[in-house]
Amino acid sequence: MALGIFRVLDEHGEIRQPELAQAFALGYDADPARGYGYGYGMHQLLPRLLQEPDRWAELARGLFDGEGSLGNGAAMRVAPLGAWFRRDLRLVIAQATLSAEVTHAHPEGIAGAVAVAVAAALSTRWDLDIGTVVEATPDSAVREGLRRAASLPFTTEPWKAADILGNGQRIRADDTVPFAVWCAARHPDDLTSALWSTAEGFGDVDTTCAITGGIVGARTGVGNVPEEWLSRREAVPGAA
Repeated sequence: MALGIFRVLDEHGEIRQPELAQAFALGYDADPARGYGYGYGMHQLLPRLLQEPDRWAELARGLFDGEGSLGNGAAMRVAPLGAWFRRDLRLVIAQATLSAEVTHAHPEGIAGAVAVAVAAALSTRWDLDIGTVVEATPDSAVREGLRRAASLPFTTEPWKAADILGNGQRIRADDTVPFAVWCAARHPDDLTSALWSTAEGFGDVDTTCAITGGIVGARTGVGNVPEEWLSRREAVPGAA
């Protein structure tokens, strides 16, 4: 789904929601059994978006008895967007909101995406300050979790930090984003250490590692990735 965001940005220079809805739907249709990034709500939403991408707003708001999804998927995929618009945090916030709304209409799902996008943008430019992420995140449980993360010493063991902040086990943005951002801030220049620390928290490891990896990777690039990992990575569809 991060590739869907990148492709829309690459083609249009901004998030266009019907085009993003279609990109997500096409990705799902190509591999619906994949599971990664597709929680219960997405299995309901994405097949319909394939047929009716222009109804994305109505369909996304209709999930979970009309409350919209507060899951962690919008946060999981958004780091490339933060890096793309890194020079303007106001634009990062606006574009991250647009990217989230396509599938996660609940304010918590949107707040999670905003927080991760801002963290990725900061990661490319300065030291990642969790306090700045707190200030940029809309009032929400996500923001309160980030506030707790900002006060948690980096000497804390990751498993204990996960106990305090959440590890994504509930598949909610507020249960996922604070811990992942904390891990990224703990290892801002070391992608490998950041990912291993995140994995120590257990829970929804693929999502927390995607968030942490996206934030730190926005700063370090591929030069910090072990050669063994690169040799074993999955091929990117459509890449040269």
